Amino acid sequence: MKADFIDQLKDLGLQPQEPFAGKIYFEWEVPVGANIGKKVLIGTTVDDSYPAACPTPPHFKPLGSGWKEHTDSVSDSTFGQGWNNYPSDDSVITYQVGWRYWSRRFDEWPMSDKNAKIYMSHLRKLMMSI
Repeated sequence: MKADFIDQLKDLGLQPQEPFAGKIYFEWEVPVGANIGKKVLIGTTVDDSYPAACPTPPHFKPLGSGWKEHTDSVSDSTFGQGWNNYPSDDSVITYQVGWRYWSRRFDEWPMSDKNAKIYMSHLRKLMMSI
């Protein structure tokens, strides 16, 4: 269930938010690759078919300058638009624009332990490819 994914992210020390049904985002400090040490919001869509179904490939929103992204399979994203609620600490526009989608499926998901820790390892592999 989606709630399990959220709880697993919390167990990893992250603070996931669900501003719209099934859309989960969290702040992450990139641990590897060309963006090491940079902060980014990671967004994904998860439903109650989790863990049988993998969360979607990542949407990301850099939280600073100098972000480097892969040259392949990255496009603008509307991930932050149409949420039911937005964080009150920043303006709504902060969350509505600037998201990018990286269409890198996690093909190994069916053979994995199917949990948030494994999903995060997928994100680390993606960051290593930059």
